[in-house]
Formats: sequence, C-alpha cells, structure tokens
Amino acid sequence: MLKHVRTELLDIAYEEAGDTEGWPVVLLHGFPYDIHAFDEVAPLLAAHGARAIVPYLRGYGPTRFLSADTPRSGQQAALAADLLALLDALKIERALLGGYDWGGRAACIVAALYPQRAQGLVTVNSYNIQDIAASVKPASPENEARHWYQYYFHGERGRAGLTENRRALCRLLWTMWSPTWQFDDATYERTAASFDHPDFIDVVIHSYRHRYALVAGDPRYDAMERQLAAQPPIRVPTISLDGSTDGVMPIGGTAYHAPHFTGPYEYRVIDNAGHNLPQEAPGAFADALLAVRKHAA
Repeated sequence: MLKHVRTELLDIAYEEAGDTEGWPVVLLHGFPYDIHAFDEVAPLLAAHGARAIVPYLRGYGPTRFLSADTPRSGQQAALAADLLALLDALKIERALLGGYDWGGRAACIVAALYPQRAQGLVTVNSYNIQDIAASVKPASPENEARHWYQYYFHGERGRAGLTENRRALCRLLWTMWSPTWQFDDATYERTAASFDHPDFIDVVIHSYRHRYALVAGDPRYDAMERQLAAQPPIRVPTISLDGSTDGVMPIGGTAYHAPHFTGPYEYRVIDNAGHNLPQEAPGAFADALLAVRKHAA
C-alpha cells in the first residue's frame, strides 16, 4: 500500500513491506526507474524481519514538492538531503541503505557524511559520489560513448527530446543498459508512469547538468556539496555490486573506487545482470543487504 510522509520540502510517496517494528532498510531507485525495481527485493527482506521502505525520489511518481518556489534540483546533495529528511520524518535513527544509480548516490552520501544514520550500505557501481571538479576530464572513448545521453541533456535539444519522447527515450536506455534483461511492455509501462511527474524533466535535466558544473545548485545544499568535493570515505560496512552486462558502467570499471571504502568492504559481480540490478537479480541484491546486516550486527 502506498504511504506518504511530509518533509520540509516534499510529500514523499513510498511503499513499505514487512513488520513496522522490523529492522529498517531503505531501498532507493535511480534514473530512469522507480520503486518497482524493488518489487521482489522488499518481500525477500521482509521475510527476514525487515521493515523495507521504498520511496519515490523527487521528480518521480506521486512524490511532490510542497512549494512552487523550491528549485527543482536533481543534484547529488539534494537526493541525500531527501533521504535524511525521510529518515527523520519516519523517526528512523539508523537504517540499512541499498540503492543504485541516483539512489545509490544518495545512499553513498549519507553513509559517508552521516555514518551514524547508516547501519550498512549496498551500492551498485561502487563509490557513487560525484567528483564535480574532475568532470572536465575525459574518460576513455568507450565510456564517453556510454554517456551520450548525459551530453544530450546538456543542450536544449536534449531537454526537448526528453520532454517529447520521454517514454521512448527511457525505454531505449533500459535496453542499452540491461541488454540481457527480457522485460515486457507491462513491466516497462508500470514504471514509465512515474516519468509523467510534472517536475521529472526539470529534475533530470538539472541533475545531468549540475554534475558537470554547467549549472548552479540549490544554495541550501552548498555546504554539503563542499563536503562532497573532498570525496569523503565511506566507513560503514559495504558491499558493492556490478552487473556483468551493465551498459553504463563496464564490469570492473569501478575497481579503482575501493580505496574510498575504509570500513569492511566486499565487491561482487552479478552474472547476467545489467544496470537495473535489483530488478534483474533481486535475490543477489537482497543477499548482499542481508550479508551487510550480518556483518554490521
């Protein structure tokens, strides 16, 4: 059943599985996905006593900004601040965090800057905190090609393309990023409804421009962004996952991130899974969370 909670800026819509008195775990989706990525993960965790909370990020689904005056920021600090505000609103002092893409970034930031709020972390593609100052440095031509959609969004043609063709464009990204995942039309449409959010375009475009220092962020997050510029280490117990067929981050492409994890750390490659790892391999994602919880206990 869909639930709602209000923070200072948002009415956050979320689903919850398991006992309300169970051990809390927050599961965070990315772009262009939504909470359905965890439809199988949440009940697996609930069966082990979890209270699994799965929120729609800002700009997705039924989550809404409370004020028209709030900047529709998609920057990394905004996503992390939303996660902290969610924990506060639900009166959760400490939770296990699991996420990928945008959601993995929010989880990494909270684990790095507020370790007292994170019992442990499962992240896809390893250390997801953006190094904005280094964004001008080119990657290999192969990896630059993988990020074509980001460069597309830097211009007004890309904004128009996402606005006019959001379902077709996002479906193309699903197929490119998860080439072995045979999802059907119903599965895609169930999630694509979240992209009809009135602020989806603004939040997405801001996210992909801010990470390259092309636009300013929301001033309320300036202090956090300064902390993130130092690329803070993550000390909480962590398992990092990569899908072997990930079309955004190639297998092994995040190995250099390991030094950012100064606490217990494990790296796993999940066979025959792409970028939407929790939906493609829910058992592996749930197993990683359970292993981190056991280590952190």
